[in-house]
Amino acid sequence: MAPKLSPWAFVLAVHDLDRSAAWCRDVLGCRVRWAEGRNWRLVERDGMRLMLGLCPNDLAATETGSHNWFGYLEVDDVDALHAEITARGGRPTAPRDAPYGMREIVVTTIDGHRIVFGQEMGASP
Repeated sequence: MAPKLSPWAFVLAVHDLDRSAAWCRDVLGCRVRWAEGRNWRLVERDGMRLMLGLCPNDLAATETGSHNWFGYLEVDDVDALHAEITARGGRPTAPRDAPYGMREIVVTTIDGHRIVFGQEMGASP
């Protein structure tokens, strides 16, 4: 029998843990964990988990070009998520229908990391 994989998390390098974790809490609606840690914060919402690692001397995500894309997550109502993130002060792209059958938004974190949230077109919330 093959080993079973457990839930995962994206790992993102950030310059300021508290600032980045607060943005994830305030804009994405995440719960912040590991607040007592010196070099890490875990933020999570539903099944999405982001591990924020303190890397103050590394390139900012905004300086990495296309390498700042880090994930694609499916959501059951992309338009509602867009409205929620916008109301929380985020600036996601407008929802758009992709030719491969997904309705998507792109969310850029305060550090410049980009994540796509997509909903299969025709799937009802």
